[in-house]
Amino acid sequence: MCAALLAAVLGVLGTSVPIPLVALGPGPTYDTLGDVGGAPVVFVDGLPTFPTSGHLNMTTVAVSDRLTFVQAMRAWASGARRVVPRTQIFPPGKTDEQVRAENTQQFATSESNAELAAMTELAIPTRVVVGAVVPDSPASNLLQVGDELVTVSGRAVGSPAAVSDALAGTAPGQNVTITYRRAGQEQSADVALGSSPGRAQGLLGVRAAVEPRAGDIKISLGDVGGPSAGLMFGLAVVDKLSPGELTGGRFVAGTGAIDATGDVSPIGGIPFKMHAARDAGATVFLVPDENCAEAAANAPDGLQLVRVTGLADAVRQLDALDEGAPAASC
Repeated sequence: MCAALLAAVLGVLGTSVPIPLVALGPGPTYDTLGDVGGAPVVFVDGLPTFPTSGHLNMTTVAVSDRLTFVQAMRAWASGARRVVPRTQIFPPGKTDEQVRAENTQQFATSESNAELAAMTELAIPTRVVVGAVVPDSPASNLLQVGDELVTVSGRAVGSPAAVSDALAGTAPGQNVTITYRRAGQEQSADVALGSSPGRAQGLLGVRAAVEPRAGDIKISLGDVGGPSAGLMFGLAVVDKLSPGELTGGRFVAGTGAIDATGDVSPIGGIPFKMHAARDAGATVFLVPDENCAEAAANAPDGLQLVRVTGLADAVRQLDALDEGAPAASC
C-alpha cells in the first residue's frame, strides 16, 4: 500500500510540479519580405521601392518553460530539443519580466540597427529621432516621439548608439543640453538627468531610432524578442529599396545580430534555427562567420550554408549565388 501511494504521489509530482529546466527547440520562421498578421514586416512609405521575390526568413528558437519532470524527459528523449538549466535563459537576480523586457529592447535595437545599416549601405540620408519616451523620465516633459535629436550633451548624434555614447560618463542630477528639431524648428533645453537601477550614468529617458530624412521605413514583427533577426531585417530593407531581386527567387533564411555599421555577430541556437528553416522550405542559410563551425556540424541535408561577416558581405554573397558564382561557405 505504501509503495502504491508513493508511486501515485511521485506520478502527480512528475506531471504537475515545475522543475528548474527549460527545453530549447526550433521556433517559427518569418519571411521579412512578406506580411505577418496582415501587416508587412518591413513597411516603406515615400521612398522608391522595387519588386522582390523568394524569401528572406528570420529564424527563432522556441523556449518551453515551467516544465514538469515528465515533460523534460519527453523533450530530452525527442532528440529535437535540448533541455538546459532554467538559469541559462532566466539568470538569477532577474525577474522573468526583466528578462522579457531586455529581450524586447534587444529586438527593438536590432530593428533600429538594421534600418541604419541598410540605409548606410544604400547611401540614404538619415536622421536620429525619439522613438519612445520613458514615462515620468527627465525627457517626458521635454521631448516627443518623432523629435529629431541634433546634439546631446554638446555632441552631434548621427546614430542611436551615439546618443548613449553622449551620456556615458554623466551622473544622475547632472544638467545636459539637448538640441532637437520639431516641425522644422530647432530648439535647445537643459535637462537634469535622472537615475535608473543598475546604471551609474544619468538617465535621459528616450529610446532613439533612425529614420530616412525623406519617407519612412518601419520594421515590425509582433511578440518576438532578442537581437538575432537584425541581419535578415537589414537584407529585407536593402531588397525592397534597391533594383533587382536579392534572393534570385530562392528561399533564403538566416540569422545574426547586427550593429549600426552592419557588422554581424554570432548568435545562439543555430542548430534549431537551421532545422526550422529547412522544414519551412529554405535551401540557403546565411550563417554568421563565428557560427560556421557549429553550423557545419549540425546542418540538415539540402541546406546550403553561406558564411557572412556583415550586411554588405551578405548582399555580395547573394549576388554571387544569383550570378552562378561560388559563395563563401562554412
